[in-house]
Amino acid sequence: MTAIFELHLTSETLSSDEVADITGCIRRADQLAWLNRNGWIFHTNKAGIPIIGRMFARMKMAGINPATLASSAQASGWSIDMSKVR
Repeated sequence: MTAIFELHLTSETLSSDEVADITGCIRRADQLAWLNRNGWIFHTNKAGIPIIGRMFARMKMAGINPATLASSAQASGWSIDMSKVR
């Protein structure tokens, strides 16, 4: 599981071409509709362009639900030891 976090990231967000490839849509309105319909988490910038985090996209495409990662970490009692951070 940690290997997915060790992959080199060219950018923190997907490019417009990558969003078009994933959604199969060129028009922004169609991209937004597809992303919402398929449960993708994204933001839009001031121009209305969907902004998708690259790490989220990698997990989503691999069939990993990021929400379950957080809940499974809490359920297992795992937590970060911040006592030595200054």
